[in-house]
Amino acid sequence: MSGYVTSWRLALRLARRDLLKHRARAIIALVMVTLPVLAVVTADILIQTTTVSTSEGISRRLGTDATAELEATSAPIQQGGDPLTSWGSTGAELPHAATLADVERVIGHRASVPAPQRSEVLAETSHGREVVVAHQVDAAAPLARGLYRLESGRWPTSTDEVVVNQAVRDRGVDDTLTVVGHNGATTAYTIVGMFRDATTRSTETVLGLPGAFPASSAASLGEAGPAWLVDGAPITWSQVQQLNAIGVLVTDRYLATHAGDYPDPNAVDRGVDNTTVQIAALIIVMALIEVVLLAGPAFAVGARKQQRSLALLVASGGTPTQSRRVILAGGVLLGVSSAVVGVVAGIGAAWLLQPLVQRFSGDWLGPFDVPWPHLAAVAAFGLVSALVACLVPAWIASRQNVVAVLAGRRGDAKPVRAFPVLGVVLFAIGVLMAVAGAHGRGDLLVAWSAVVCVLGMVLLVPVVVGLVARLAGRLPLPVRFAARDAVRHRTRTTPAVAAVAATVAGVVALGISTSSDAKQNRETYQPRLLMGDAVVTSMNDYSFDAGTTSPVDWDRVEALVRESAPRASLTPVVGSEQAGPGAGWVDVEFMAPGASTDDDWIGPGSSGSALGTDILISDGALPRQLEASVPTAGLADALGAGRAVVFTSDRTRTALDKVEVQVQKSDDQGTVTDQHSATVPATLVYVDPNLAVPARAVLPSAVAERVGLHPETVALAVGGPHLSKAQEKDLDAALQDLSSPAGIYVERGYQAPAADAILKWVLAALGAILMLGGTLTATFLALSDARPDLATLAAVGAAPRTRRGVGAAYTFVVGFVGAVLGMLVGFVPGIAVTYPLTANSGATCGVSGCTELGAGPFIEIPWLMIAVVVVGLPILTALVVALLTRSRLPMVSRLT
Repeated sequence: MSGYVTSWRLALRLARRDLLKHRARAIIALVMVTLPVLAVVTADILIQTTTVSTSEGISRRLGTDATAELEATSAPIQQGGDPLTSWGSTGAELPHAATLADVERVIGHRASVPAPQRSEVLAETSHGREVVVAHQVDAAAPLARGLYRLESGRWPTSTDEVVVNQAVRDRGVDDTLTVVGHNGATTAYTIVGMFRDATTRSTETVLGLPGAFPASSAASLGEAGPAWLVDGAPITWSQVQQLNAIGVLVTDRYLATHAGDYPDPNAVDRGVDNTTVQIAALIIVMALIEVVLLAGPAFAVGARKQQRSLALLVASGGTPTQSRRVILAGGVLLGVSSAVVGVVAGIGAAWLLQPLVQRFSGDWLGPFDVPWPHLAAVAAFGLVSALVACLVPAWIASRQNVVAVLAGRRGDAKPVRAFPVLGVVLFAIGVLMAVAGAHGRGDLLVAWSAVVCVLGMVLLVPVVVGLVARLAGRLPLPVRFAARDAVRHRTRTTPAVAAVAATVAGVVALGISTSSDAKQNRETYQPRLLMGDAVVTSMNDYSFDAGTTSPVDWDRVEALVRESAPRASLTPVVGSEQAGPGAGWVDVEFMAPGASTDDDWIGPGSSGSALGTDILISDGALPRQLEASVPTAGLADALGAGRAVVFTSDRTRTALDKVEVQVQKSDDQGTVTDQHSATVPATLVYVDPNLAVPARAVLPSAVAERVGLHPETVALAVGGPHLSKAQEKDLDAALQDLSSPAGIYVERGYQAPAADAILKWVLAALGAILMLGGTLTATFLALSDARPDLATLAAVGAAPRTRRGVGAAYTFVVGFVGAVLGMLVGFVPGIAVTYPLTANSGATCGVSGCTELGAGPFIEIPWLMIAVVVVGLPILTALVVALLTRSRLPMVSRLT
């Protein structure tokens, strides 16, 4: 045992001296391992800080002085220790919600105060009418202390006073807040101060005393019921069960922070999620491979610089194992250093980034949280990365020819011939895995195929570099020198080329998948109107206050459109009466005459109305909005003859000349108030089931009246000249400000989200950073390692610019060869994943069965991005190296 420790002590001492002697090389390796550790530590700390645990957030829910919050519901419930994460109704009903007296019979008399009631109100701001969150609570009560913080002014003392947060002030509200209530009635509140909610930061919030906001102007955020904050001793588990039985939800400070100590009746044991484990393993493996490949060249050069020392060690009686330990000891020292530096720097970076993260979070962050067990695991990852990166150089160093090294010749062992064969086998296995994943075996199989392909590619890199060296035989001296130097120093070149290839493979694979997904979205997009046309529809279906539903003032809407687009052509769209909250519901079905089952309904495979209704009414001219998706020839004559026009995706139905129209009207509670049924003459028109039709039918006014549908204006069609985006934005703001708001939709075709393009070029940028890091590191090490050869060239008359040319050529060889290999590897998972990702875009089902929408797969190769990464970046990097590399070396004797 003492000999083993002594051997490692010697190895560590030699490694330390070598690292101090060659600081530049050591710093490169240190940076390559430290950066991933730093990034992961920073992200982990920020995520933990953003995530507010129960113990950290309980005071935000109960304040600083209250023991518990009790909320009455309409049914018996079952809950865990923390109802925020576990509670559910038993399905029974109670005659009435529990009162405070009912609660006190269980827990005894305690000091109490009504808990905050959270709702939404419609408030007038300088930007129009906006939804604002309203809290009703006596914030000055002792038990409410800690829920809110007064920042200026005072708390409300009457129901006509409120305080607001900074977000409301930012919307242009000054001294008075006007709330819009039932039927447009308004109530003005005096703002007496500003406050800050303990949880939310950016949500517009107003606070008033209980009863300040009328129920008719508030829409509850949940099932509203009486709730109280109470003090006193913690509520026991038996009391919680008694309260649950009478429909009271209990949030107790002690129980919530010790929820794991109490039974959870709603818990479901799902076991370990295999998919999550695989994804985590995949991320770790890919990160480990990338870090190892990036740091590998530095360890390879370090091992070469120690060749003579290791040869002397073996010649003095040392063993190959001891030679390996010297190289591995360097990995241990760098791994420990990178882990420590990465963790410390990550903590500092997270502390500095915390205010920036807070700006993008709508809630207040938790306390700065350093998860030491997580950081220990990340530090261990850094150590393992450094050790794995030096395994191959250590193994090669232990097999070197000692006599050749001591004689001044290169002592590299011959490459193992089985490695290229193994590389081909692994690459073939990866391709088979990708094919299997593409044919329905799972996206994770495709992801793992990328790992296998990358490993196979790493084993093939020496063969490819050797082939490049042979092809460079007739090229200029700098290129020929760089290519052959890359072959001579395979242990340095292989990880550098492989690191570039692994990076490019990931960029290409993700680029293909995102581009293909965008192509699917683009080609399966279904226009709702003719290109450039617009339509204004009522927003009563989405009205904030269901009790305020009222007809849209279409004359006022037309006037607003005329103001924004004076030359636009306007056409009212007539259809059946509006249905929505407060106005009841109208259900219209078209059946084959004499049909007895719901399977005989008639309609298009897919409908997506942008016109406010899918039942249009016309006695002649067909609304031009239908021309985007249905054949309209001859349909005006049919309407003029009193025939209903019904669209169907079943060709067999087009032979019918009559349909049965069934209309059923019901109120908001679902009670049927009226129903009609009539068989009418009809013309049935076939439409492609893959197209979303803006209407299911167009009825003559006589047919509509016969079945109880009353014609009315449901929308305003806006034709050319088409609205600009600026006009659309201004008009939409004006329409939103109406007493019965309306909205506008402009058909502009498929609009690719900006996030898609940003994601694609962010991938290219990340790939560029890693490629630059890998190639520049390898080039620096190569120029350092080749100083004896370059000094010899200078001595025999080579021009000073030769060294600069060699550096640029070596950079291009590493970057271009790695990029080409990475592109080929990236095509495998990239194309494979498009099959499960884009094979089908959905299905529509009708009387004739189900029809797939867009068979796919949709494959698109982002050639521009690939060209930039594969060709542009290697050339750019080579030019940078050519400009920054010194042409002349110091005049010294022959370097050894």
